[in-house]
Amino acid sequence: MPINQPSNQIRLTNVSLVRLKKAKKRFEIACYKNKVLEYRSGAETDLDNVLQIPSVFLSVSKGQTAPTADLEKAFGKGMSVDEIIQEILKKGEMQVGEKERGAEKDRLEREVIDIVAGKVVDPRSKRVYTAGMIERALEQLSSRGGQHKGSDVQGKGSGTATPTTESEEGKSKPKELPTWTGVVTTKSAKSQALDAMKALIAWQPIPVARARMRLQITCPTGMLKQGVKGQKKEAKSDDQAEEKPVTVKDKILSFIEQVETQETGQSEWEVIGFVEPGAFKGLGEFISGETKGRGRIEVLDMAVTHEGS
Repeated sequence: MPINQPSNQIRLTNVSLVRLKKAKKRFEIACYKNKVLEYRSGAETDLDNVLQIPSVFLSVSKGQTAPTADLEKAFGKGMSVDEIIQEILKKGEMQVGEKERGAEKDRLEREVIDIVAGKVVDPRSKRVYTAGMIERALEQLSSRGGQHKGSDVQGKGSGTATPTTESEEGKSKPKELPTWTGVVTTKSAKSQALDAMKALIAWQPIPVARARMRLQITCPTGMLKQGVKGQKKEAKSDDQAEEKPVTVKDKILSFIEQVETQETGQSEWEVIGFVEPGAFKGLGEFISGETKGRGRIEVLDMAVTHEGS
């Protein structure tokens, strides 16, 4: 009686699969965990450190390598196996096990919480919240399907009522607000932190507001009274003959929520003030374009907060 020995069986451990579907075939490569992300970021360039086996498979779990004919049909006859592997690494979808997905989600949750904790404050005291307090507030939102429906949001605890809008018939209807249902592994920590902050500010499970950036803006005095193309001030009354153009100075000040200091010298005007982080990009683009690079913007503080004692 012959003894069947798994001489051709390849046992893979600590593996991450990268899959790419092309020409109606799914191609797979077996990689070491974490090395795929390092390769994609440029931190790792040696394929030997990324691949467990330098081959392309139709099914790694079955040990079924991809026939040359299938590779040529999908990738072209001129591509080597290494070139095909590099394309799969760059464009393919990474598959990881349940434990790895859980670990990645935990890492993202910590990163999201840390970002949010560094960007929001208690609007009354201007003090930052601890990561634990932010985590509990987000858990309140996610446990309620993305929004905080407790009595504190209805006006008892935080004093925040549920926002409403007027419909066409004049009847009030609930306003759709940002929601939070938890961290996912398909989006970056930065974008999810922004979503989390929007939901926290909208539903106020704890009193929260975005921290403000403190900026110093410098502009040549000769440009301050120049009109901004396509923008005019609203007429204050019906008797006003015509609308006046919005000046460069007007536009810059419109981005600033609170002016700290403002000085006008012989050649330059300088203003220091507080700006909502979401307005920073627009302000920077305006100054760069309207002053043709002669204006400057300098970040003095990324997030103006007061640390607790």
